[in-house]
Amino acid sequence: MADSKGIAVDTKLVRELAELLDHSNLTEIEVKDGDRVIRVARTAAPVTMAATPAYAPAPPPGGWPAPPPAAAATAAAPAGDGDVRNHPGVVKSPIVGTAYLTPEPGAPPFVAEGASVKAGDTLLIIEAMKVMNPITAPRAGVVKAILVSSEQPVEYDQPLVIVE
Repeated sequence: MADSKGIAVDTKLVRELAELLDHSNLTEIEVKDGDRVIRVARTAAPVTMAATPAYAPAPPPGGWPAPPPAAAATAAAPAGDGDVRNHPGVVKSPIVGTAYLTPEPGAPPFVAEGASVKAGDTLLIIEAMKVMNPITAPRAGVVKAILVSSEQPVEYDQPLVIVE
């Protein structure tokens, strides 16, 4: 389809991108093909930590058994103010993407609650734009809480793990 200026718009691709936004909880997606750029975006409604739903991920194609769901952020919150964002041991997401607690399907998780870690140990990975980004422990300590589940979409600055 062409608009009044003669620009060809692939409406099927735009619909597919919009559906991808719905299924991935993203707020924006952009596709570049040579000089052509298609960007689909929507404004996300603001949510508070207390109103954030806990997502139960679907098993990936091929039937990889998903690990047991991690404790919800509210259950893992330390006593006191109840806001894990301000916890001194919280490790936050540096990027938007999809969290994975295992290096590959069927493998054991990088860490478990109660496990001791050293500075630099991989806690989980976040896939962003087909790149696997390791999220490492900033210091030695014990994993007190894992605040995300495998295959869960994560946002920038979202609490992921608490290491004390």
